Amino acid sequence: MDEHQFQDILRFYGSNTSLSTANLENFLYLLTTRRPPASVDSVANPLRNAECLSVSDLLAVFGLANVSEVTVDQLELVCPAVLTQVLLPSCPYMTPHSQTIDSKVWGYGFLAVTIINLASLLGLLLIPFTKKSYFPKVLTYFIGVAIGTLFSNAALQLVPEALGFDPKADDYVLKAVGIFGGFYVLFFTERVLKMALKVDSEMADVSITNFSNDTVIHNICNDLITNSVNHDVIPNIPCDKPVHPSVSPVSDQEACVFLTCRWLRGERVSNIKTVAWMITLSDGLHNFIDGLAIGASFTLSLLTGFSTSIAIVCEEFPHELGDFVILLTSGMSVPQAVFFNLLSAICCYLGLVLGILLGSNIAPNAIFAIAGGMFLYISLADMFPEMNSIMTTYAKGTSGKVIFFVLQNCGLLTGFSVILLITMFAGNINLG
Repeated sequence: MDEHQFQDILRFYGSNTSLSTANLENFLYLLTTRRPPASVDSVANPLRNAECLSVSDLLAVFGLANVSEVTVDQLELVCPAVLTQVLLPSCPYMTPHSQTIDSKVWGYGFLAVTIINLASLLGLLLIPFTKKSYFPKVLTYFIGVAIGTLFSNAALQLVPEALGFDPKADDYVLKAVGIFGGFYVLFFTERVLKMALKVDSEMADVSITNFSNDTVIHNICNDLITNSVNHDVIPNIPCDKPVHPSVSPVSDQEACVFLTCRWLRGERVSNIKTVAWMITLSDGLHNFIDGLAIGASFTLSLLTGFSTSIAIVCEEFPHELGDFVILLTSGMSVPQAVFFNLLSAICCYLGLVLGILLGSNIAPNAIFAIAGGMFLYISLADMFPEMNSIMTTYAKGTSGKVIFFVLQNCGLLTGFSVILLITMFAGNINLG
């Protein structure tokens, strides 16, 4: 069959340029019902015991699982499988089978979300290091990695999957590299010009490392000593002022039913600033969408799931570090900040379960579209200004600016290269 014959099929059963999956199913039903039964029930038929695939399963064999409209080239690709169904006695496909979710999807999905949540808690342990002179440089590199992974994961994987085509088809990867190239060339040129002309008009109002680290570390010391009041050993942690914890009144002890009440001791909820609750709620929503994206990605393929997880874990470290600082400076104690951070982390597991269920039963195009838009916003509108703000605040002199500029470039290129290599060699990597 030549291309004109395929176009005739599309014009008759679909539109001029594409064929919907519903019309393709009708086309298969027509082919497999208009045949003499004896022609396929013969012992000489080598496919008499083969299973009849549904339209979605047939398209998935050719890497078109999320396709909603079949083009001429795609119809030509699946044509041998379509004609083969004429020889299958089990066709036409009538009753949909209940799709079982591979246990690896659940296992790897929960493992990825757990690693991401542990990475977010890592930010709390690194708060004392924010006073070190090298910390802004390290943070700049990691923010660059996060921007590179989020941007490239959205452009190379999530957006094409949302639009329903294979990222490796039609030279899309090369075109997506051009998208990143346009972004990177403009960033590189702008930064070089600003350093050469000694112009820097970017002033960030709030930076992750602009908070009072002395206050934060002092609060950590107080919490550790207060929680050790009934123990013989008190950690030898230097604090600005001596702390003399007092035993809580009997009424307060009776009010605590659970043992965790002592662990969560801190400021009253009414004394905690509103910004802390806003951060907690937004983190919960953010984590839920992250879980949706991870779950839907793992149902597509394990490699796509890991690619999305890498992008999210690179973003979580600097993001959660800033959130922990805000929570502590808003009046929360360290145990309170950890507790409410864990509560928001549960939303990631809920999103993961929903993403796996939705991705296994329907085409998860909408989830990929939402996640792709979110990744682009976080990388370009949220983290990119923060990276420039750190350079503006801490780069001293021309040599300092050059060092920060090199770290920014290394981070961006590292993040982009990781996702690009995963996308290009996805078919050659076997994860079982």
